[in-house]
Amino acid sequence: MDNQRRALNKIIEEQVKKWQYLKDSQTREKISPTMVVTISREAGSGGRLIAEGLAVKLGFDLFHQEVVHEMAKDANISLRFMETLDERSLNTLDNWIASLVDERYLWPDQYMQHLMKVIGTIGRYGKSVVVGRGANFILPKDMRISVRIIAPFELRRKRVAKAFGLSETEAEKRITLTESRRDAFIRRHFNASISNSYHYDMVLNTENLEIDDGIAAIEAVVQKRMKRDIT
Repeated sequence: MDNQRRALNKIIEEQVKKWQYLKDSQTREKISPTMVVTISREAGSGGRLIAEGLAVKLGFDLFHQEVVHEMAKDANISLRFMETLDERSLNTLDNWIASLVDERYLWPDQYMQHLMKVIGTIGRYGKSVVVGRGANFILPKDMRISVRIIAPFELRRKRVAKAFGLSETEAEKRITLTESRRDAFIRRHFNASISNSYHYDMVLNTENLEIDDGIAAIEAVVQKRMKRDIT
């Protein structure tokens, strides 16, 4: 646990330094918030691998669900992230959150307030891949590309069993528990169904799609979007 905490602190420190540099740099490039890809995935679908590969391919920062969750749990971390933003960006972030709360009739607890600030800050800097935590519900539609990765249950069960050295019965229980938690999180905090395809710009089924092909498909959409935003 201590090693995990140290690794998390290192990730946070490096990210804060990077964003602080961007804020202070007089030659900073204009970053478009549309350069954010949110990845939602079914357990065993290969979504994590696609997210990791996509971040490398695009040269984007990668924020896994576990990292974002830990960031949102700590008020000091969300505050440090927000301190890297200029006044205009802070005002924009506040407006995003207020709009989200109003549109979805949310009553955010302290954790959700921090989560929205953390993901909102990531969105302001852009060039990121965010896995899980309902990021696609937090960032405005015109400022992110949202992707859902799926696969048939039988295939996912076999993948999870192989990846973690489990029996297929154990793998099934693991998948069921993971998905019930993710679904409950989205329903509770965003009044939405995580599996509703209308919440995503792309839905990729990895049954007959290689990981590299999934990465290439998303990359093509991102590159086209980036060119459109520049013109």
